[in-house]
Amino acid sequence: MGKTNFQYDETGNTYYYVFLTFLGFVLFPSTYYFWPKTEQEDPEKRRKYVQAQARDTVYYYACMEKAERMTQKDPWVQTRRRITMLVLMAGWVVFAMVIYQISQFDYEMANFDPYEILQVSFDATAKEIKKKYRELSLIYHPDKPTGNEKLFMKLTKAYDALTDETAKYNWEHYGNPDGPQAMQFGIGLPAWIVEEKNSIWVLGVYTLIFMICLPTAVYYWWSNSIKFSGEQVLLDTTQLYYYFFHKSPQMMLKRVLMVLAASLEFERGHNSEIVERPTDNVEIPQLMKYLPNLGINNKEKPLCFGYSVKARALLFAHLSRISLPPNTLHQDRLYIIKRCPFLIHEMVTCVSQLILLAHAGRIGRWPTLDTIENAMKLSPMVVQALWERSSPLLQLPHVEEDMLKYFHSRKRNIKTLQQLAKTKDEDRRSVLRGLTDDQYRDVIRVLASMPIISLDITTEVVDDEAQHVVTAGAIVTVTVLLKRKKMETLMSGSVALDGPEDAEDPEMDEDPEDLVELHKPEDDDAPQDENGKPPTKAKSTPVWKKQDKKKKGGKKGGSKPKQKKPKTNKPSTDGNGEEATGAQEKASENSSKSLAKAQSSSSKKRRKNEADDGSGSDRESGSNSDSDDPEKNDPPSRQSNADEDDEEDEEAEWEKFQKKINKREKVLEGKSKESHSAHCPYFTDDKQEFWWVYIADRKAHALITPPNHVTSLVNQEEVELKFSAPPKPGTYTFMVCVRSDSYLGYDINEEIKLDVQEAHKAPTEHPQWEFEDDDEEASGKEEDSEDEFATDDEYDEEDEE
Repeated sequence: MGKTNFQYDETGNTYYYVFLTFLGFVLFPSTYYFWPKTEQEDPEKRRKYVQAQARDTVYYYACMEKAERMTQKDPWVQTRRRITMLVLMAGWVVFAMVIYQISQFDYEMANFDPYEILQVSFDATAKEIKKKYRELSLIYHPDKPTGNEKLFMKLTKAYDALTDETAKYNWEHYGNPDGPQAMQFGIGLPAWIVEEKNSIWVLGVYTLIFMICLPTAVYYWWSNSIKFSGEQVLLDTTQLYYYFFHKSPQMMLKRVLMVLAASLEFERGHNSEIVERPTDNVEIPQLMKYLPNLGINNKEKPLCFGYSVKARALLFAHLSRISLPPNTLHQDRLYIIKRCPFLIHEMVTCVSQLILLAHAGRIGRWPTLDTIENAMKLSPMVVQALWERSSPLLQLPHVEEDMLKYFHSRKRNIKTLQQLAKTKDEDRRSVLRGLTDDQYRDVIRVLASMPIISLDITTEVVDDEAQHVVTAGAIVTVTVLLKRKKMETLMSGSVALDGPEDAEDPEMDEDPEDLVELHKPEDDDAPQDENGKPPTKAKSTPVWKKQDKKKKGGKKGGSKPKQKKPKTNKPSTDGNGEEATGAQEKASENSSKSLAKAQSSSSKKRRKNEADDGSGSDRESGSNSDSDDPEKNDPPSRQSNADEDDEEDEEAEWEKFQKKINKREKVLEGKSKESHSAHCPYFTDDKQEFWWVYIADRKAHALITPPNHVTSLVNQEEVELKFSAPPKPGTYTFMVCVRSDSYLGYDINEEIKLDVQEAHKAPTEHPQWEFEDDDEEASGKEEDSEDEFATDDEYDEEDEE
């Protein structure tokens, strides 16, 4: 039996297998991930920034510039695609060549046919085989000019396999005239690698790759990665924010803007992408003359540094929409405002963490609610290139400051985008009468694409028996369901909208003056008319229209006393001054509903216990007593109701369990950052609509929950906010706040009231806790054993007697 041999690959056959394996591991995933794909252009972006119908306007040039900048954002993308395609194609060609080479090796090794080698037929005689062997050996003998040693050896083996009985038996049974061969394991390295004369070169290449290049690459990657946080913000900038917000807990908007401009991302020493030009010494002082209240006299470091003053001037110019030199300061402004949303989000995170540290007693004072809200206000200001006090209507194309006076008159007082969307098309066109038809179509197109948000708010105490009863110190879970719709659902009869999508939505048009509609679950006890349908609501007069004065007196026959109408919930308060007066009624209604649910659950349990008692008595008394005394049995309707209640409870518990599983799966999937593209022609890049959701105490000016950054609101998104209930019983009012980081005038504030009750005392006794100790059981067993069995001492006493 042959032995196992290990040897280096002399012929290179084994090396081809190893090379083919590694090449396949690289080629298959690389082709899947890096093969150039045709990117489909987002039609929403193209509609916003390319198809501006009004020509020769500031808005048109801004849109064209942004569209060109977004298409040329990566000028080397086509070159990289071509190089990637060529490299992948070359790799696949090499892969095919290696496969062909290996197939040739397999053919030579596996197809040993002596008849084919000697070029004779299967029925050839020994004389014919010998004759043919002599002819071929005269040609391929190594001593001849036409000799071939390798082929001559094959001829000899083929001749032996057909003439020698032993060789023929070995060929027929083992496929080789030499008999069974030893198993050989070839090391997939060529022999020249381990030769002594090449050892220095091999060791040098190994040292260069694994001891110099690889550690250098790891060090370079690690040294760059440790400078940034998870949001790609410099850690030095984060420390700067911590310092200023801890130093100034009450920070005004202007100072927040100064701290933003002092971020180290705008300093050449920390960011190599920053460009410092000699022309800055001339252009920056000229720009500062047109910017009042820039704060150049502030000597506080680093607010007085040159890079900070430059960034602050460019931010002020951006918010004022001042034109800058296109090849110098304009390019610097585009880079600065591109980085601002990430820096503002880091600001909000730093302030919220300082507040949490203050609540934990780690620091003495914490930033106020106004400070963190001022930081949030900066994001839509930078995205829309508007100041805080600017009208939200300026976010629309072609609307300038001198046109705002037409929105305020005796007939109408339009302050928000929602009010403009709800205005009739004739009135809207008259307000915008200074625009051409193309400009008006641009306005309507952009207005229809803007979002409108509605909220569903539920409050509960999770993992508690009474989920709708809030006790002192309990963990309260506020679930906010955000629903997004387009503004076109509020617009009716607009000739500038295309397609049937622009029909008004009846859900969003129930209350004409509502900026945000809070959907509430249907109430079975709601008033109904004679036909069993809920009464129709009378259309209320919009806020911006004056109500007609009622005439005194009445008809001669006397007037009937007016019936009081039931109170209805009014819109929630938004950032434009529209107040919500129905929050108190809603809170009382929610509390009454929670009490009703608690009572219904207790009654369900009571009915279930009674049904169980009745069934037990029925089994004891027998069938005859049941028929004689029907009062002992529950009515069938009562039993069916109890069964239905049990099924409803089980379904509700199952739904809650499914929701928990879905939430866990969603958390594992990760956070998406794709929602809708915001309309922002003055912003550098495409901006997705993000939202902040948090709970605040307006009376105490305190932040209750850290802001939750919602980045994936496409149609609807559910947000959970948790906080500890106040330690003392009473009624508390909190505010659920929603803020946009892309649009001005989209702040939503909705009140929630908590009726905090006294916490239940911890039980000290329970029937399930009553059980005998092990010692008492052991002593009882010993006493029993003394009665039944005798000890050795007793036997000894009996023997002595």
